[in-house]
Amino acid sequence: MKHVYIITDIGVNHNGKLETAKELVDVALDAGVDAVKLQLFNPEEIASESAPLAEYQKDSGQTSQIDMLRALTLTQEEYKEILAYTTEKGIDLIVTPYDIESAKFLVSIGVAPLKIPSCEVTNLPFLKGVAALGVPVILSSGTCNLEEVDDAVTIFKDAGVDLILLHCTSSYPTPFDQVNLRVMETLEKKFSVPVGLSDHTPGIAVPIAAAALGAVVIEKHFTLDKNAEGPDHKASLEPDEVKSMVEGVRAAEAALGSSEKIIQPAEQNTADIARRSVVATIDLSSGEQLTVENTAIKRPGTGISPKEYEAAIGKAVNQDISVGTPITHDMLL
Repeated sequence: MKHVYIITDIGVNHNGKLETAKELVDVALDAGVDAVKLQLFNPEEIASESAPLAEYQKDSGQTSQIDMLRALTLTQEEYKEILAYTTEKGIDLIVTPYDIESAKFLVSIGVAPLKIPSCEVTNLPFLKGVAALGVPVILSSGTCNLEEVDDAVTIFKDAGVDLILLHCTSSYPTPFDQVNLRVMETLEKKFSVPVGLSDHTPGIAVPIAAAALGAVVIEKHFTLDKNAEGPDHKASLEPDEVKSMVEGVRAAEAALGSSEKIIQPAEQNTADIARRSVVATIDLSSGEQLTVENTAIKRPGTGISPKEYEAAIGKAVNQDISVGTPITHDMLL
């Protein structure tokens, strides 16, 4: 059975506080996910002083994008502490770098794979710099058309980098009718790489559906409180929802099972009871032949199958058989 790798995305929901980040790690661990993800960035490198807030960022309590980013930053030393904490707890740490220096730092302390966010897919110089580091990459593809994804994938493939590609719609939250989970099939067929989903819809239905469609990775934002101040909290899951998502995804991946059509162990009793078989309608004596008058096709299904009924008629029994008894092959001469 293929294991769906579940990433709970802390993102910036720590609100710039190391202890909150650690608390979120504990929540993720308790929910049974495989990894937590954070973001590492230099606000001065990402945004200009005049860069406005996106619509979903207007709940951040800030008036400009760069002020928001400054309020949500953790230091490199804090990232070292978080890595030590996740290592101690036995949960994977994945981080999204937004600049090459951040990427180099993460690789230097042993964080891999690196996660490339949707907003950087067209930043080809950055992608080439990350590819040159030679570590595995998870690439989100929100806000992109197929040609833009192709450009990015080509960079990592040419560099020989192990790549997982995530379908994504970068809207917080994402309307259900704009998720288009079937795009995962398109990406897998075109690029021949493992494909998953970075999801921003409300609730847990879409991640479970993605698992049922064969996603190898599912990423979902989570928070301690959806009503907290910050850009991503409202589009995130709370702790109980994370647990429910994990349970649903694990159920979906188990349900995929095998493509072989056979009677399953759990349904054998149903088959025995609910199916029909050849049954004696009178007491039969040893040596007596089966006829349509002294037999019928009734439940249970533990005797000769109805599909063999015609072949059984005319054969003699090798023992006395009581009325109502299912007739089996070993009872025939």
